[in-house]
Amino acid sequence: MVDTDRIVGAAKDVGGRVQGAVGDAVGSNRASLEGRYREAEGRVQQAYGQAKDTLRDVADDVGDYAGDAYDRVRQHGGTYLRDGRAAVESRVEESPFLALLIAGAVGYGLALLLHGRR
Repeated sequence: MVDTDRIVGAAKDVGGRVQGAVGDAVGSNRASLEGRYREAEGRVQQAYGQAKDTLRDVADDVGDYAGDAYDRVRQHGGTYLRDGRAAVESRVEESPFLALLIAGAVGYGLALLLHGRR
């Protein structure tokens, strides 16, 4: 979907070029300058419309990706949870002291985030 700013900007760009060329041809500095101004204004409006289109496309892509991820988790979430739990259990059994230190550090970090430093 093309943004209307891109269309209006393109029209201003072309109109400004024509006005600038006509101003140059007839020797009117004012018409030439106004044409160049409209041309620049049109280019800026086109760029703005293109940026809006790009952001809209990115938002659509992120939404699609999130939907796909949600569907995958719904289908395979139990498997992921079991595999993750088994991996954590094996690491904790291998080095319980390190696991305790990591858990304490995570808890301390969360407390700082929630309550901040005073």
